[in-house]
Amino acid sequence: MNLELQNLKRDFLRYAAASMLAQWIFALYSAVDGMFVARGVDEVALSAVNLASPYISFLFSVSLLFTAGTSTAASIYLGKGEKEKADRVVTQNLILLTLISAALTLIVLAMPERIAAFLGATELTMPYVRDYLLRLAPFSFGFVLSYAFEVLLKTDGRPRLATFAIILGCLIHCLLDIVLILHLGWGIKGAATATGTAQVLLVAAYILYFISPKATLRWHAAPPDWAELRRVFCLGLPAGLTEFSAGITTFLFNHMILRYLGEEALISYTVISYVNMIVVMGMAGIAQGAQPMISYYYGRGEEDAVRRLLQYTLLSAMALGTIAFALSQAGAGLLVGLFIRGELEPLRSSSAACFRVFAVSFLLVGLNVGASGCLAAIERAGRSFAVSLARGLVFIAASLWALTAVFGGTGIWWAATLSEALCLALSLPFLRKERPDTPGGVSAGRKR
Repeated sequence: MNLELQNLKRDFLRYAAASMLAQWIFALYSAVDGMFVARGVDEVALSAVNLASPYISFLFSVSLLFTAGTSTAASIYLGKGEKEKADRVVTQNLILLTLISAALTLIVLAMPERIAAFLGATELTMPYVRDYLLRLAPFSFGFVLSYAFEVLLKTDGRPRLATFAIILGCLIHCLLDIVLILHLGWGIKGAATATGTAQVLLVAAYILYFISPKATLRWHAAPPDWAELRRVFCLGLPAGLTEFSAGITTFLFNHMILRYLGEEALISYTVISYVNMIVVMGMAGIAQGAQPMISYYYGRGEEDAVRRLLQYTLLSAMALGTIAFALSQAGAGLLVGLFIRGELEPLRSSSAACFRVFAVSFLLVGLNVGASGCLAAIERAGRSFAVSLARGLVFIAASLWALTAVFGGTGIWWAATLSEALCLALSLPFLRKERPDTPGGVSAGRKR
């Protein structure tokens, strides 16, 4: 993996920065669609893109559900010098994801209206959401496989190349949005086509790398190994839930907002959800970038390196959250103005105020996302799963229910902060157990 133990901090920065940038670009795919749709169509279409966005989050989470565990297992095998096992687990992952993405495409094409209604489409937004899903569905394999290849490319020791490919894909996406939405007038269908085409081109680029002599991980077909698949699934489940947490959060918020505040407030949350996705995925990128390094040294038995990497990951995620909070407080009006036209000043002002309240959660989210990723990297799958499930579903749902019951619609904007605070009470004890002076720490975990 081209790692140097004597330069651990530099290697961490190299992997984490590349992965964080890649995650931000992934998050920007939806945000770019939203900006062009808001300018090229209207704010109702912008709400429709937001309503459909949990499907994209679901595709990415399915990819990471298996690929994160695959990356962990492959990194451990590489650390032990068992390359053939690493190749087999990677090949099995790609075959499985191809089959899953084909099944998802068929499901969406068979019942687009039912899925759109489940996502929260109203009579006003239904045509937009249905059209977006129908045009996006054939590209499902592109979303699933592009994310998988991006993670595996970092496992292969090429984080910078992964970042370059993602940047190129984003530029293609923006260019296609300009052509299809603004010049050809394809509207929301053009947004879906641009997004999907960019993902498919990325998959083609990744395949070219992995069949080249430069790749370490190679195709190695073998009969299905169900025990290995179960291990990969358990290791990847926390990361998959973390990835999908943005989609689950968007889904729950959309339904609560429509119930308590109405469709205009949904436009406000659309802007908030884009920024929230960028922040959370940036933190997930730090954890994912560190994951192959942590797993590699964990496989080699380098316990001090593992502990140092855990510290780097958590501190970096917390720092990013603090920066995001500060920027959100100072630049809420500017961010909202990217999506909502100037003539809708009351909506812009109210959206900025709601955004500043929601952004308080950024101060806490880094520790929770970092904790889940770090625990999974050292095969603490149960603890990692507990943090991810609590953060991505249980606590956010409970917070929304409790705060709206007490404060009505205004409580919605504080729900994320309460959810992250509750999750922190769960994740901190787990992290303490991995300290070097704790009997259940890293070294003890390797001996079990």
